[in-house]
Amino acid sequence: MSAKKLIAANWKMNGSRALVETVSQQLATLNSEVDVLICPPATLLAFFTPSEHFSLGAQDISEHIDGAYTGELSGALINEAGASFVLAGHSERRQYHGESDQLICAKIKQAIDAGLTPVLCIGETLAERQQENTEQVIAKQLAAVYASHPELLVKSVIAYEPVWAIGTGESATPEQAQATHAFIRRELAKYDSAAAAKVRILYGGSVNAANCQALFTQADIDGALVGGASLKPAEFMQICQSAKD
Repeated sequence: MSAKKLIAANWKMNGSRALVETVSQQLATLNSEVDVLICPPATLLAFFTPSEHFSLGAQDISEHIDGAYTGELSGALINEAGASFVLAGHSERRQYHGESDQLICAKIKQAIDAGLTPVLCIGETLAERQQENTEQVIAKQLAAVYASHPELLVKSVIAYEPVWAIGTGESATPEQAQATHAFIRRELAKYDSAAAAKVRILYGGSVNAANCQALFTQADIDGALVGGASLKPAEFMQICQSAKD
């Protein structure tokens, strides 16, 4: 597990220039005991002023380097926009855009080739959890990237997002989350044990100011991927503060 936690904000298709300004001002008061990542819509990246208090990320990346791919963003374009991270495999991309594990692997490779840090999102649906297939699903998602490319792990961040908990207000219990995070680390150790011990594994699934502290006390939870609560500056700051306590 990482000594310093990473709190990543996924604004999804939300946000405004006013929110950029408010969040930037508040994060300027945060010390360096926690790493913060903001992933706004791509159109808002340019409105952030580079800061030592937080990093920027994109919410998706093309599997292509360049070319006639309308609406796509390459790693080079994301980098030039000021981002140093990118989400890959978010459950909403998997669900609404039909992204396969193979496509997500290609996106991870493109991100790393462009000098970006990919945040690989993995997790099970409610049906898969009820069928007790959580570990099989996660193992398959991890293997699709790292079984053939173990060298990518050391340059990655992992985000476990139980799909049944995203935007529902229902979070996994700290014990449930820890058990799954520990399983993820054991799976990753099959590909690179040294990298698996250090890789940051974030929890994402209705994280808020009320439940984050208990999650952050767990041994294998190295931070959070925050959705709705990241759009509320005061609450997001509380989450960041909890991560450094």
